[in-house]
Amino acid sequence: MEKFVEKIEINCDMGEGFGKWKMGPDEELMKYIDVANIACGFHAGDPTIMMKSVRLAKQHGIKAGAHPGLQDLFGFGRRQMVIDPADMFAMILYQVGALKAMLDLEGVPLNHIKPHGELFHYMQRDLKICRSVLEACALFKVPVYGAKGANDEKAICEELGIVYIEEAYVDVLYTKDMKLVPIAPDKMVTTEDIYKKTLLIGKTDATIDEHGNPLPLGFDGVAFSICLHSDMPTALENVKICRKAVDELNSEKFTK
Repeated sequence: MEKFVEKIEINCDMGEGFGKWKMGPDEELMKYIDVANIACGFHAGDPTIMMKSVRLAKQHGIKAGAHPGLQDLFGFGRRQMVIDPADMFAMILYQVGALKAMLDLEGVPLNHIKPHGELFHYMQRDLKICRSVLEACALFKVPVYGAKGANDEKAICEELGIVYIEEAYVDVLYTKDMKLVPIAPDKMVTTEDIYKKTLLIGKTDATIDEHGNPLPLGFDGVAFSICLHSDMPTALENVKICRKAVDELNSEKFTK
């Protein structure tokens, strides 16, 4: 992972509107992030928004990756579905392939693949689904972003020759078992909490769980990625305060 993440970085889900409906303040967010996870049309996004997102990333010099999800526009890819593993394999190829065509047109490399929302959780619950997703990802020969502590997913990535980039989360909550609490209106994290948790992870290699108890993460001093979500009500404020904390940490720990 060190080869791909040389200092603490911010990755953010982008392009998650649809048609005339706008989700996050993408144009502003791009100024503060390092990596964009671009929605590929299933949980959010459409061809025009995908193309616009690719060009925004290129304009700002941001690494661009695919953010495939479940085929659930109404639920924003955050509702549970039952999908045959073969269908899942095809769904990942379809989404990532579409984005890669647009990236190729703009001369921007596909940097990575990062599963979205309920697809992410589905992969943790069902190893057949996890393998189907990752076998499709392997064909693109780029890293996959995933949670620190998702050891089964990491092991399958290693088996398939995929670089697995581990990330931490500061705008969603963790359980005591290092699982993510699904995003919900009553589970929002404040910008102050985001700043504190970013510094805590960078300085102590630990965060806090949903009950406020210490939760070791295990990055062991290695640079890592921090995920933020553009659909949060305070997305821009979240990214700005996280950028401040990340810059402080990088100046202390990863400046060459």
